[in-house]
Amino acid sequence: MTDDLLTLNYKPHMPPKTDYGIGIVGCGGIVQYAVLPTYRKHKLNVVACYDINRATAEQVAQEFGIPKVYDSLEALAADPEIQICEISVPPQHQLDIARTCIAAGKHLLCQKPLADTLPHAAEIVRLAREGGVKLAVNQQLRWGPGLRAARDLIRKGWIGQVVDASIQVSVNTPWHMWPWLAVSPRLEVQYHSIHYIDAIRSILGDPVWVTSRHARNPLQGQIVGETKTITIMDYAGDLQALIADNHYNHSDDYFAIFRFIGTEGHITGTLGAMYNYPHGREDTLEWSSKVHYPDKRFEAKLEGRWIPDAFIGPTASLMQAIQDGATPETDGYDNLQTLRVVEAAYLSMAENRSINLDECQAVPCPD
Repeated sequence: MTDDLLTLNYKPHMPPKTDYGIGIVGCGGIVQYAVLPTYRKHKLNVVACYDINRATAEQVAQEFGIPKVYDSLEALAADPEIQICEISVPPQHQLDIARTCIAAGKHLLCQKPLADTLPHAAEIVRLAREGGVKLAVNQQLRWGPGLRAARDLIRKGWIGQVVDASIQVSVNTPWHMWPWLAVSPRLEVQYHSIHYIDAIRSILGDPVWVTSRHARNPLQGQIVGETKTITIMDYAGDLQALIADNHYNHSDDYFAIFRFIGTEGHITGTLGAMYNYPHGREDTLEWSSKVHYPDKRFEAKLEGRWIPDAFIGPTASLMQAIQDGATPETDGYDNLQTLRVVEAAYLSMAENRSINLDECQAVPCPD
């Protein structure tokens, strides 16, 4: 067996040029405990920040050594030292902010979901294309060590043809970290399972059918949206992917696992971030293969964590795309396909039926 076959390719690759000026729009929790620690680790050039709460922006700037704090989005967007705007705000505000930054000629890295509706997300994609700027979405689970390594194994043919995939999470999620989510009528799929939907798409492609069931938990109190969901993605042929999440497991039996079963082997692992969010632990990975090494089971020690280490993935991909004139891995058009699955999940729940993905459009055609 060759060394190349045994080497797992799962770490984000930094481009040759990494000193682009970055302006942070929105200085909330995800920026503080994930984005900026990762940027500091990789010595990226964060030159300015802005938040509607100036005190928050000043606190973040002091903690992370950001030289400039702006009083307005317009002032930040006008800064000639900034080439990339990182937008980390609730999705209903992202379109207007993106419009301002695109008009100023800035490349964008937007938090997920890209917008609160599919048409608004499609409008951001249209504006970026017409404005000639790169647009990436921070769907960083694609670079989570376990799932990225699983994708590498699948592409190398370790388990043959994938016939079954699943991500199952049952944990006690600290929803109090995001007070604005408490009033959202859409919750689990739009803000959490969207990660799993996108990661599965990056490995298996787009499904044909989506079936989704949503529920509440008696422990969630005044939180409006769904917190327990089951979503099935059916592909051409007999391939199915299952996503099952429960965010109010108050027992002592947490789990966050993924599995890919193939005609010639299997891959199984854990999503370490979910066991003690946001601190978490490393992912785990095991696999077997009748193709390359019958009668042997492999186990890998993976470096890095989904949070914060995977957050460099979308940023590095965006920077590489700027240099090459190419497309970021999680560019806006690709993310619209993830959002189509999200929309299909909510439509499936509302109408109590399976949804063909073609029913969820409002997506501009690629150039």
